[in-house]
Amino acid sequence: QVQLVESGGGLVQAGGSLRLACTASGLTFRSYGMGWFRQAPGKEREFVAAVNWSGESTYYGDFVKGRFTVSRDNAKSTVYLQMNSLKPEDTAVYSCAASLTTLRLPKGDLDYWGQGTQVTVSS
Repeated sequence: QVQLVESGGGLVQAGGSLRLACTASGLTFRSYGMGWFRQAPGKEREFVAAVNWSGESTYYGDFVKGRFTVSRDNAKSTVYLQMNSLKPEDTAVYSCAASLTTLRLPKGDLDYWGQGTQVTVSS
């Protein structure tokens, strides 16, 4: 059974930072591209970032503008999202996802999906 478990969410003031982590089990982690999505209340799910199996190629949503960094540690089966200069509009549930083809992730075409962790940015 595949599980993706996110952690690291919480409440932070605008301008602050958070580091999210997603640990995978039940799959061959290094075979998958990994990504992050977010969904705010009343809004559609939005692509945040993706990283290929080796960590050498990364992709970001247009709104990120250099504030977030995605990375992975294959030895720990974990993908990270470092978020800096957070804004109130970044408030959302952040979920990680896995895909055998990394370039499918920005299109929302996923193989596996986590439950998410809440990020709240206060003004």
